[in-house]
Amino acid sequence: MNKYEVIYIIDTTMEENARKDLIQKFSDLVVANGGSIEKVDEWGKRRLAYAIDYKVEGYYVLMQFNAGPDVPKELERNLQISENVIRSQVVKLLQKKSSVKPRPVRPAFVAPAVEAPVAPVQEAAVEAPAAPEAAPVEE
Repeated sequence: MNKYEVIYIIDTTMEENARKDLIQKFSDLVVANGGSIEKVDEWGKRRLAYAIDYKVEGYYVLMQFNAGPDVPKELERNLQISENVIRSQVVKLLQKKSSVKPRPVRPAFVAPAVEAPVAPVQEAAVEAPAAPEAAPVEE
């Protein structure tokens, strides 16, 4: 089964009960054809980006579902037949599978600790720095 997403815009002149029935009709259509509904998100009434058939507002509905490859075609056909649906779009969602395999982690090489013999430290006599010699002054 593939994951799909459909968004459709319903005419705002529809009554609320008829709109709920239409949304349920599309959900039932997916289930009747062997799919399963993940989520139906009603965005509500929104302004359209441009006028469609002299309509400037629409009721947006987003539905996510899992189904076989033949279900989206049947859903698109029913969306196009419905007079109350202004626009619709069905999209197959990609399932990301990474083809990059992670590199194995190799432990860093650590040299074994070897204790070197320590030579005794001899204290050297520290001499005070010599004072600079004064240059003879000529008169």
